[in-house]
Amino acid sequence: MIRKIFPSHQLRKELHLPHKFIVSGGGTGGHIFPAIAIANALKAKLPDAEFLFVGAEGKMEMEKVPAAGYKIEGLWISGLQRKLTWSNLSFPFKVINSISRAKKILKKFQPDAVIGTGGYASGPMLRVASKAGIPTLIQEQNSFPGITNKILANRVSRICVAYEGMEKFFPKEKIVFTGNPVRQDILNLEGKRPRGQEMFGLDANKTTLLVVGGSLGAKAINESLELNLGKLAEKNIQVVWQTGKPFFSRAEVAVAPFKGKGIIATEFITKMDYGYAAADIVISRAGAGAVSELCLVHKPCILVPLPSAAEDHQTKNAMSLVNHQAAILVKDVDAKNALVEKAIELAFDQELRNKMELNMSNLAIKNSADLIANEVITLINKKNSVKK
Repeated sequence: MIRKIFPSHQLRKELHLPHKFIVSGGGTGGHIFPAIAIANALKAKLPDAEFLFVGAEGKMEMEKVPAAGYKIEGLWISGLQRKLTWSNLSFPFKVINSISRAKKILKKFQPDAVIGTGGYASGPMLRVASKAGIPTLIQEQNSFPGITNKILANRVSRICVAYEGMEKFFPKEKIVFTGNPVRQDILNLEGKRPRGQEMFGLDANKTTLLVVGGSLGAKAINESLELNLGKLAEKNIQVVWQTGKPFFSRAEVAVAPFKGKGIIATEFITKMDYGYAAADIVISRAGAGAVSELCLVHKPCILVPLPSAAEDHQTKNAMSLVNHQAAILVKDVDAKNALVEKAIELAFDQELRNKMELNMSNLAIKNSADLIANEVITLINKKNSVKK
């Protein structure tokens, strides 16, 4: 077992010792962006704090986390495939290797707390930290938890959730309702609309549709846009289309005939606050992070849940808005034929858009990252008081 002495908060101040945190999570933007938001919130409260992110080698966190200004180390880890594949044969070796690597990282960095936001890398890291007696917290974004967080639930100190009723999956006494942390830059869009329109080369007098399918893109959404861009152009609707890397080359071909008409395809939108600010309507998957962001920016939206999501949790996420008349749902199977038509209808129904904006703003939780940061600090202080 790794033994650790936890100086009190006051003693740290007197000795000028910075707090140290490991943040682990990734694989998709839905895990990465909450992790960065939590780190940013902790840094705002503890400016001298040191952070180390731990992700999965070859996954997008290895690029996105350094871009956000944080150091990251990778574990050789991936998930089991649902079908029998050769990669599954290496899974036990990856787990053993990752646990060994996690132990070394923990011993070298000596964190005060370890935070997990889901994804394969957080499993070994949180397991090792909890076994070492270090305060641990996981943040579950969805209405149905991922397999890593379900496995970790009985080991960690605290579980932060974004949906009610999560005691079905987690120990009730560990649960804290905090909502989902989002990228800080989207929390205030005031004054950003003209800059967003300029960045994408948009006409300020036209309605703009923002299309996002998650950080890796969404096949049904992308194919619907590919087939129906002409209809949007005919209605004078501009499009900012985030395709994800796999579909981008096809999208470039699709938008080429509409050059100069405000129909833009991009692999990934780095300045998402500008994307939201420029948009009048949004088409999106219904991942937890996307739903939380849309509520905060209160943009009228059409949600296309990913049908293969575990326990169909994206549909549950979407229905949390639809039931409050804050979003429109289009099934993945219907997207090719119905999605763009619904977007055009919404573009010309200002009354409905106004109603959706109001209802979405009422569902927003604005300080999720701060609430989670406070829980982390509380865990550290509780550990310190026990040590005295």
